[in-house]
Amino acid sequence: MWNVPNLLTIARLLLIPVYIIVFQAGHVKSAFFVLLAAGLTDILDGHIARRNKQVTQLGSMLDPLADKLMMITVILLLVWSDRISWLAAAAIFLRDAGMIVGSAIFHFRGLRTVPANSLGKLTTVLYYIAILLLVFELPYAHVYLWLVIGISVAATLLYIVQFNVLNRREKA
Repeated sequence: MWNVPNLLTIARLLLIPVYIIVFQAGHVKSAFFVLLAAGLTDILDGHIARRNKQVTQLGSMLDPLADKLMMITVILLLVWSDRISWLAAAAIFLRDAGMIVGSAIFHFRGLRTVPANSLGKLTTVLYYIAILLLVFELPYAHVYLWLVIGISVAATLLYIVQFNVLNRREKA
């Protein structure tokens, strides 16, 4: 249950308050680098888990939870600092909150959760790029953000299909 990948995921959860403190201290660009550090732990824990066959049900639940909680934190602080609109934040928040709640409900009902797929991983990278554009106030950041929101909705729909297929197969 407790292995290096899961401990890296816990470290990523612990980086959330660090991000908040750095951002609220007015060091928005430095906070972005805390976010990058969290992203690197995400890449590393997944790589180690797969390479060492240490993929666990706990990790399959905690990993996306850590990702979603970090992203929700980032988005809320971007709204708070007037870098994105409430509408964009609501779209991101509803999608991520739905995935968190859905995964928790499915886990506690004994249903299997779907591990991250390629589109989900791509969406995460695209969100990081959107945040980079927003934090450094680069052109077309808001247009790009809405494009990524659309892609993330498509990724969510794919997860729902995969979840249904996976759990139907388990019942058969």
